[in-house]
Amino acid sequence: MNRSRLSRRAVRVVAAGEALLAPTVTRRLISEFARQRPHAAAPSAGRLAALTPRETQVLKLVAEGLSNPEIAARLVVTEETVKTHVSRVLAKLGLRDRTQAVVTAYESGLVVPRSPGRGEPGPSGRRP
Repeated sequence: MNRSRLSRRAVRVVAAGEALLAPTVTRRLISEFARQRPHAAAPSAGRLAALTPRETQVLKLVAEGLSNPEIAARLVVTEETVKTHVSRVLAKLGLRDRTQAVVTAYESGLVVPRSPGRGEPGPSGRRP
């Protein structure tokens, strides 16, 4: 994808109210957050139990840093369907936004931080 096309896509993402962070940045941010708050009170399993299996799957993909179009492609559904699932997850868990959903997924243990070493840069920004 050329730079101009990426820039247009970035503008559309931001205009739609979505966050614009690279998945690797999101993973590093969450890993650091989880490392600094290892004993944070996790949301009750009962709250996550309110989610359907598909909503749980969408929450995991959101926590991995995937965008709505990426989730739609992965699950072979429309982007509108993904938006509906994300909205339902937020409503059922009483969350404001995707960022809170990601934190909830990590704090509840639904998703665990991956340690650098799979070809991703570590905290220093250098690849292993």
